[in-house]
Amino acid sequence: MPPARHHAGWTTGLDELDHAAAQLQQILTGSPDEPGSETARRRHQAMWPFLATWAEHAGTVCDLAEQHRTPPGPALSGEEQREWTEMARVARASGRLDPYDSWYDRINQLITIAALQHEDETYTTVALAGDLDGPDLLVLGHYGDEMEAIDASPQPVPAGVLRPGVSRYAERVHSPETSFQDLIRDVHEARRASDVAEAIETAVQRFGVSRGQLVRLEEFVSVCAEFAQALGTQHAQRVAGRLSALSRQFGALTTELAAAGDDLVSTVAVLPPHRTPRPHRHPGPGHPAISTALPATAPPITAPAHRR
Repeated sequence: MPPARHHAGWTTGLDELDHAAAQLQQILTGSPDEPGSETARRRHQAMWPFLATWAEHAGTVCDLAEQHRTPPGPALSGEEQREWTEMARVARASGRLDPYDSWYDRINQLITIAALQHEDETYTTVALAGDLDGPDLLVLGHYGDEMEAIDASPQPVPAGVLRPGVSRYAERVHSPETSFQDLIRDVHEARRASDVAEAIETAVQRFGVSRGQLVRLEEFVSVCAEFAQALGTQHAQRVAGRLSALSRQFGALTTELAAAGDDLVSTVAVLPPHRTPRPHRHPGPGHPAISTALPATAPPITAPAHRR
């Protein structure tokens, strides 16, 4: 392949897979174990991390093994390419360029398939190279449909990941977090201001094993912003800015809610007794359930009500 910045990572990944395969072969060498024995259990346990490595990264090997197709030649002449590129820039600026697939090719060039709407409201499928909002944008060709454009465009290579060291097969530590559903139920059942303040404190807790749900939400939006920033295109960076601003707003909201919870505790208040709980009436054995829903329309009053 032509030199590209991602080759070092691919080479490292292939070396790791080679090492995992060698370790698996070594673990499997020897007489077979009795099924269900302690020796078989230990052998399976030793195999797991190497099997997980292959399960997670074998797709990359398959993609690389298929990188044998000859890259297509230029579909447009120089003058025609300049004309179509200018049309694409104008369409992008006016919201008439609708991208619906993208990938990187073997030389780290961003390829996008898009529908270009003309001023007469007809559409043409185009293949573009480069950032749609950047100065390096080029139209590679125009085609009758999406599949024709994909087949005529440079072949995709395996997409990257946000954090190379994160594995979907790694052991996950499930922290005893309280869900918002549980917190809402706690507020419904609360009698004292301190009870609700405790629920708020649970939602905004920033430290410890069990961090609050609002803190997790802030972290979630922050990671989404990190992902958008890593995409590298100008449009994605604008989205990353919006997500970063939202993350900061969630942080401020969490701080404000924590302060409100502290103020609620200081009221040292309880709910007034006129908010009397109403027991649910349960039908006895053999009786149909009694509906407690109010009728949509009140029945007409035919006689004055009597007080008891």
